[in-house]
Amino acid sequence: MKASSLGLYLAALLLMSACGGRSGHDGAFRDEPSAYPAIPESYMTEHNEADMLDAPVFWDGPNGEHWIIAACKATDRLLVHDAVTGMFLRAVGVSGSGPGQFSRPNGIAVIEDLAIVVERDNHRLQAFRLPDWTVLGSFGDSALIKPYGIAVRRDSSGILLYVTDNYETPEEGTPPDEELGRRVKVFRMTAGERDVTAELVMTFGDTEGDGVLHIVESICLDTLRGRILLTDEDGESNDVKIYDFEGKFTDGILGSGVFRFQPEGIVLVECDDGNGYYVCVDQDVADNSFRVFDRATLEYLGAFRGVATNNSDGIAFTSRSSEGFPEGILAAVHGDGSLSTFDWKVIADTLGLKYRFRETAMEPVQP
Repeated sequence: MKASSLGLYLAALLLMSACGGRSGHDGAFRDEPSAYPAIPESYMTEHNEADMLDAPVFWDGPNGEHWIIAACKATDRLLVHDAVTGMFLRAVGVSGSGPGQFSRPNGIAVIEDLAIVVERDNHRLQAFRLPDWTVLGSFGDSALIKPYGIAVRRDSSGILLYVTDNYETPEEGTPPDEELGRRVKVFRMTAGERDVTAELVMTFGDTEGDGVLHIVESICLDTLRGRILLTDEDGESNDVKIYDFEGKFTDGILGSGVFRFQPEGIVLVECDDGNGYYVCVDQDVADNSFRVFDRATLEYLGAFRGVATNNSDGIAFTSRSSEGFPEGILAAVHGDGSLSTFDWKVIADTLGLKYRFRETAMEPVQP
């Protein structure tokens, strides 16, 4: 189901901009959710709320694979769908604590031909070789307490995994600020053909001031700009804190006063000139929306919603051009049970944004 005509019509209602962003929308949609443009889903996968779906991620393989992988928190498995058609391809894993087994998988990262899965209730990370899902091993159980989200990047030292750890008090509450200095744990991982090794290299999180990470799940890396973006779902904050790759809070806060509910899931949509957008879910079971921010200035640009999509516990983006998605795909969880996809071209046309790749690429920030 495509929405080009709807997108072009709604685009006339909003200001156009360059890839770096546009001004004049400081909270314009915030208090009038009925004014958010509704963008039809391109497709939705089969719905099964018993799965408690979360943490979608795209993966492109060497043999033409173009997948969406998502975690099933309640049924302890991963689901793999074709990213273009939504066709179900396979399930991976069963309940347990052994190799290839899961206990509440809650986050997934992919890099090259590797998939790394966060298991909240096994308190570990488990690595696989794609596309065959060969189990390489698990690690992190001595450091992780209640892990949720994961992001990955490669630097000169190898593969670095950034994992949010939402450890709690014995009463399952948020610890006092002075105990929140280990909210993010960074592992350096080396993967062999049949095994994996890893070491904890850093933990961080402010223990006072505006950078305190109260309730953390979703994490996004912007390597070009040297940013770690962390959603804080604390009811008094409900914003996105920005740290650098040294684990220092930068005084940057995304979306302060913008989110009506919980910021849940955040992705980077980038242009080659270093500009682009951050898209973050404003999660609610009945009034779900997607907030868009300027990558360069952090300015709030506007919001949209799906026609049917609600309660989005995680989102993903791919810039790969494919049939029906010439400028990429935004995928979001719908109602704990399925995946919704949106054509980024329609989103961009509707909100007056530009597309992905247009200018000369910048060099990434060196940490």
